[in-house]
Amino acid sequence: MFRNMRRKTRRALAGFTLIEVLVALAIVGISLAAIGSVVGTTARGVRVLQQHVALVNAARAIEAGLPDRAELVAGSFSGEWSGNRWRATVTPFLKGSVDDRRRSLWVPQAVAITVTSPSGATLRIDTVRLHRRPPG
Repeated sequence: MFRNMRRKTRRALAGFTLIEVLVALAIVGISLAAIGSVVGTTARGVRVLQQHVALVNAARAIEAGLPDRAELVAGSFSGEWSGNRWRATVTPFLKGSVDDRRRSLWVPQAVAITVTSPSGATLRIDTVRLHRRPPG
């Protein structure tokens, strides 16, 4: 008789109840949903970062390909590079920040390069190049 009772209590204690299994499944489901959310956010961040790096590389290549300072004249240039549209605008640098009383051999020019990706993301780089002052 004792043996029968021991077997019954052992069987009752062995295994999981249905509620314990459901709670464990709920915890696993919540954990997987959280992990999926983190993976999705990371994938979007990586995509945005890759797009920005591609725009920066395009802008650098365009800047390196601009005409030499002797040939760089005021105006706008545009084109396409590696699927990205670009526009470079060369204008005289702001007069107020340059001392005209000092006659220098060099005249600063503002160069603005705008690169637009096919998705519509835009990057603008503003820089200054020195142009040799014409004699006279």
